[in-house]
Amino acid sequence: MTLAIVGAGAMGEALLGGWIGSGIDPAEVLVVDASAARVAQVTAHYGVRGVDLAEAAEAEVLVLAVKPYQMPAVLQELSGSIGASTLVVSIAAGVTLAVLEAALPDASVIRVMPNTPALVRKGMAGVMAGSKATPEQVDAVSALMEALGRSVVIPEDQVHALTALSGSGPAYLFYVAEAMIEAGVHQGLSRGAATELVNQAFVGAGAMLSESGHSATELREMVTSPAGTTAAALRALDDHGVRSGILAAVEACTLRSEEMSGL
Repeated sequence: MTLAIVGAGAMGEALLGGWIGSGIDPAEVLVVDASAARVAQVTAHYGVRGVDLAEAAEAEVLVLAVKPYQMPAVLQELSGSIGASTLVVSIAAGVTLAVLEAALPDASVIRVMPNTPALVRKGMAGVMAGSKATPEQVDAVSALMEALGRSVVIPEDQVHALTALSGSGPAYLFYVAEAMIEAGVHQGLSRGAATELVNQAFVGAGAMLSESGHSATELREMVTSPAGTTAAALRALDDHGVRSGILAAVEACTLRSEEMSGL
């Protein structure tokens, strides 16, 4: 299977590194980028081949990892050169399946919404199938994304909710981590110690959520003894409206995602 990646930025390289790390032959991978220096860097590091867009269009799987504002020019250049044998995968936020299929009417198209933890192969991706994509193609793309973490297949009309939870979700956690580190400093810890404590708390809690088989509620209850220290902390969070703030944040993110897509 030949695989071409258009766009060798941070997410494009994350995809590339994850796929090669999962066993894809670098000789079967093509890379396109507007920056010749970037292409040289990526090809030297991963052993893949730099090509132009016309050659990339002949690949069996063509991954569009460019910024959303770059997509119209890329689609215009690809228009007419993509046939039914090519599977097009787009990770550009806000570029709908309808837009992609209108520009590339003969191709099977799948849209993917990854998130930044893909950079450390702990990502979560939403996979959305276009009208011509087969179940086998959806499975193949899901498997590609699971080389970078996990994936879930969703209808496109749920992409804004997915963006609010998965796409933007890491930023909420980083925001909480920042606040916890600052709180630790206020309680007399050095910033280095507070950072190490908080970072590992997130690593451990994430692993428990992923691997323990217990729900978030069950895990929270396991840590919270009646009238104990954790109960006092959680009561303070409720008193300051943290839960309602999170609900509001997810709603605001969903609405903004809809606005950016022109809905």
